[in-house]
Amino acid sequence: MPNIKSSKKRMVLGRQANEANRKKRSTLRTAMKKVRQAETAEEARASFQRAVSLLDRAATKRLMHPNKAARLKGQLARHVASLEA
Repeated sequence: MPNIKSSKKRMVLGRQANEANRKKRSTLRTAMKKVRQAETAEEARASFQRAVSLLDRAATKRLMHPNKAARLKGQLARHVASLEA
């Protein structure tokens, strides 16, 4: 446990950021899961747009590496295309 005031503050802020990031990652994973579990092409396309938006935001905010976000978007796009075919 830190004794210095600024260290205590950093610990509190770190905990808050960790909690917020956990929520955002969970939302993102759920959105990607909805794309993969969609049964119709229309449903998949709508879920895909939401997931792409969340992935772009996560990459911009550095919640995940931009290359990883791009890779996941490509995987989801291929999945949606396979449903449409």
